[in-house]
Amino acid sequence: MSRILVAHPSPDLYGSDWQLVETIHGLIEAGHRVNAALPLDGPLVPVLREAGAHVAVLPFTVLRKALMSPRGLAGLSLRSGPEIARLRALIRASGADLVLSNTVTIPWWPVAARAAGVPVLAHVHEAEDTQHRIIRTGLNAPLLAADRIVANSGAARRALLGVQPSLAGRTIVVHNGVAGPPRPPAPLRARGPEDPFRIAMVGRLSPRKGVDVALEAVALLRHQGVDASLTVCGSIFPGYEWYEAELRERAGAADLAGHVALAGYVRPTWPVLEEADAVVVPSRAEPFGNTAVEAMHAARPLVASRVQGLAEVVADEATGLLVEPESPAALAGALGRLARDPQAAADLAERGAIEAAERFSTAGYRATMAGIVADLLRR
Repeated sequence: MSRILVAHPSPDLYGSDWQLVETIHGLIEAGHRVNAALPLDGPLVPVLREAGAHVAVLPFTVLRKALMSPRGLAGLSLRSGPEIARLRALIRASGADLVLSNTVTIPWWPVAARAAGVPVLAHVHEAEDTQHRIIRTGLNAPLLAADRIVANSGAARRALLGVQPSLAGRTIVVHNGVAGPPRPPAPLRARGPEDPFRIAMVGRLSPRKGVDVALEAVALLRHQGVDASLTVCGSIFPGYEWYEAELRERAGAADLAGHVALAGYVRPTWPVLEEADAVVVPSRAEPFGNTAVEAMHAARPLVASRVQGLAEVVADEATGLLVEPESPAALAGALGRLARDPQAAADLAERGAIEAAERFSTAGYRATMAGIVADLLRR
């Protein structure tokens, strides 16, 4: 039985957090013992323990927005020595046969594992391509210590190799495996073109997720005579209270009042998806898009931004509709098509459900990740 030490930056339960759960399931099913290290206690901890991992909460550096500057990264690097030494000692004491560093926001784990003489698998969930090249180069530099890198999309791999091209031979793409509902979803409700049109969105309340775009699209639909409403499931990162306040103010304006529900964090989201006539993922940037796959699993027609990983997940006009990001008019236009043509919406949803089951199963994902770990251990 090999011992795998997994490091992860967040105790929350969003996309990369749930993907870690699937990874750990795959490793334990393959016969490995898994220890997980997180910097804070939170709702992810009992989920990981239920999956079979041993969890320790201990302090380590997690990159936040405040550090995303040349000066911030330089200062962080200058202070890295003691933390790398501490993590190296921890890795050795744990008896780990392999370290899995989950996301690029925990920079010193790959470096410490390499220093401890332990193979390193890094899992990249980011596709940052808008920051200055110097920042992106520094952010990804610790991955030079990894033996193998898994990127969750072609977009994430391209963003990484754009600043660290020497990692090309070590970096492969493994799309996320996304769990479907525990039972077959309720059929998409029968509705006429003039009936109320209920839209759902699942995701963090952050500008990157484009919640504001969704609100403006609903306002446009209502102005066009579509009886549209929107339910948003998600909460903020600390520091984004201003964004939630702006969303609530906009949702209370006369043209939207009573037709937008900001429901906060919701889990499971299947009941919300089942109530929807369409689901939107209007992200400005999205390395993969678990919520898009969940909409497909729920057999609900999907409209998503044509960005990064979403363009890999959704086949436009076949398993969903892709629209230009940051365009309420484009989003409203696609949603209006679905509202006016319920049969076309149902056909889109049916094809999406088939695609999600075939391409993004958790069983296939778990087996693939376990195979990558087995290969590294053999080496």
